[in-house]
Amino acid sequence: MSTGNRHSPATSTPGEIVRTTRLAQGLTLAQLGALTGYSAAQVSRYERGITPLTDIGVLRAFADALRLPPAALGLAATTAPVVRRPRARRGDVARPTGLPASIVTGGPRHHSEEDPVRRRQLLSGLAVTAAATTGARLPGATEQAPLGDVMVARLRDAMLGIGSASVIPPGHLRTELDRATADFDACRYAQLGVRLPRLITSGHAYLPDAQQPTDHAALAEVYLLATRLLIKLDEQELGWMAADRARSLADSGDRVLTRGEASRTLAVLARRAGWHREAMTIALAAADDADLRRTGAAGEAERGLLIQSAAYTAARAGDQRGMRELTDEAAALARRMRGPLLRAHGGGFSSATVTLHRISAENSLGDPTAALAAARTVAPAALPTVERRARYYTDLATAFGQLGRREECVRALLGAEHHAPEETHARPAVRALLSGLLISGRTTPDLRGLAARCGIR
Repeated sequence: MSTGNRHSPATSTPGEIVRTTRLAQGLTLAQLGALTGYSAAQVSRYERGITPLTDIGVLRAFADALRLPPAALGLAATTAPVVRRPRARRGDVARPTGLPASIVTGGPRHHSEEDPVRRRQLLSGLAVTAAATTGARLPGATEQAPLGDVMVARLRDAMLGIGSASVIPPGHLRTELDRATADFDACRYAQLGVRLPRLITSGHAYLPDAQQPTDHAALAEVYLLATRLLIKLDEQELGWMAADRARSLADSGDRVLTRGEASRTLAVLARRAGWHREAMTIALAAADDADLRRTGAAGEAERGLLIQSAAYTAARAGDQRGMRELTDEAAALARRMRGPLLRAHGGGFSSATVTLHRISAENSLGDPTAALAAARTVAPAALPTVERRARYYTDLATAFGQLGRREECVRALLGAEHHAPEETHARPAVRALLSGLLISGRTTPDLRGLAARCGIR
């Protein structure tokens, strides 16, 4: 069968040849995965070179499925039957250069008799000096320090074990974590900026005495929440520290969903650092974790969040086709579920949140018209949290800004402020958009007023 000779083994990798041939035959990632015995995410990794396509058995499986002559993929002709390997495990994924092996390959642990020693070493490495917080409310954006700066400073001090504060009683940690999560979802950042550092301090105060893996779960979730906030505030260094601690604690406690969410936040941080290949590896490897597939609807929702993240990374890398293929895969998962799941993980997973990510992805690809078209298909009220609704209006503003529709851009930002004033005032992305509007054309009272409330003079 001819593939149009777009690529040849001399000039293209096997993955590129597989991708070109699949597209020429009109096959989706999922369809080719069904023919070869791999998941759509694993096929995508092979095509993009994230997982090297070098194993002879895998190459023969793809050549057979695509009806390619063996030589097209660098194989010798043979009449031997194709032996298909089982779906790739997380540990089969090549580790990105420069990233700790635990980030990509930290699958389920099989504990030995030495595990108590290993766990004590982990806990002593994670534990920091217990600090206490005053419990005073954070100053708002109208006071001397902007709200976002104060939140970052308090989180930094708590993570480094410095400061002065009181410790939450041990029986109240989970209740306080639930309240902090509710604060994040509702964008009550002044309250969150008090609760979250206290949770970090208190969790570490009790960590050295933890006896069971489940004792680590709450602190892992605290650090996941901290990571999401730090990413929003564009604090990459602290974000890496928080995400790494969350992942280590989740691994220690064998918390499958928490481990998957920690991988998602690490993938987001890698993407923001411009490491698109590594970000795709982390997200798609975690999505193929066999344990997630055995965790029911919640596990499928976490897989959807990871694939959704990979789709946005494809957009950031300029791969429009890859973004849309992965978005379609996430959307197919969402359609099989009832309502949003995992509200505490990335704002929840549902058909509406998949569309929300697509709006951001189309903006990143420089196609604001496609972003607005996607936005018209989702009602903000269908999004599971106030934080996600604020994100919707901010993405809408970004699309209008790219198109030069200034008045609509400002109206969308005012919509974000209406839903989540503290979120809108604290986010660096909003401040950057407003600064651009102020210097690029005619200003209005609405624009100047919003800029002033965001601390831009």
